Amino acid sequence: MTPSQLLLEGVEIMLFGIGFVFAFLVLLILCIRLMSYLTARFVSVPAPQLAAAPAASAEADADILAAIQAAIHQHRARRG
Repeated sequence: MTPSQLLLEGVEIMLFGIGFVFAFLVLLILCIRLMSYLTARFVSVPAPQLAAAPAASAEADADILAAIQAAIHQHRARRG
């Protein structure tokens, strides 16, 4: 075989490989979407219920607010 024939054969094998990988990935995406659709349609998942947040004291809120204000002041002081 001449080098040009070997090169053409290599390119042909490469294109077949790329085609198979592309086809496999497309098939994989379609299967995932189909499973997602079927799962959403036939399986009912109850919505999670949010737990009530505990009531925070006014002192804790004031401490948090003071910490946030100090952080903002420090950030602005560094920026100039």
